[in-house]
Amino acid sequence: MRLYPAIDISEGKAVRLVKGDFDAKTVYDDDPLDAARAWVRQGARYLHVVDLDGAKQGAPENLHHLERIARELQVPVQYGGGLRDLAAVRAALRAGAQRIVLGTAAFRDVDFLDETLSAWGERVVVSVDVRGGKVSSAGWQETTQMPADDAIRRLQDRGVRQFVYTNVDKDGMLEGIDLEEVAWVASIVRGRFLISGGIGSLADLEGLMSLRQVNLAGVIVGKALYEHRFTVEEALEVLDERRAPASPEDETDHASAGNEP
Repeated sequence: MRLYPAIDISEGKAVRLVKGDFDAKTVYDDDPLDAARAWVRQGARYLHVVDLDGAKQGAPENLHHLERIARELQVPVQYGGGLRDLAAVRAALRAGAQRIVLGTAAFRDVDFLDETLSAWGERVVVSVDVRGGKVSSAGWQETTQMPADDAIRRLQDRGVRQFVYTNVDKDGMLEGIDLEEVAWVASIVRGRFLISGGIGSLADLEGLMSLRQVNLAGVIVGKALYEHRFTVEEALEVLDERRAPASPEDETDHASAGNEP
């Protein structure tokens, strides 16, 4: 299982929110590159970068930080936040994203979703962010009436095969994850997914490993790393990433670099 340390960017700084609340924001590093550099020095092989300003405004605001991170650190970066048209997706890929994470637009604009999947296929991930069992959108500022399982099934019907699933109610709380919820998501997803929200200890990572869900591809961790609940190295040992053989996804990550239309 892969570890994705998270770098959430707001107003040019690496931050973490609590339950998606922009007014409950903690700044952990004045420069997102410094935060990313620290995770890679500790052994991280992948990074998850979120443009919170872009998610809120509806268009990318921090592509220059993505470019700096991707250029210097040379590890696969998945990037989301404000990617709501093809021009924004192309800009993110040119800036160095190996994968792009779609949120709001994947639910509101099926033509855009179809075109993005057609053009970039395996480099497209869709984020299903959930509050109270319903999909949240617009940088977690709005909650729809769409149940999470319905959303996943509809997206799969359109060809989506890679997801990030976040329980927003748990995000930033460090109170642990609901393993039953994760197993339920695994039973619905026909492709692969990452889990995010609530990770607070190595025991949470051990719990995920104990599920032995083959479609659970990785975990996104933010606040627990910033708060020194555990280190990247300790997480990698639990997730067994160091000893895991290269997967087809690894080959896609590297072979596709710089090949966007």
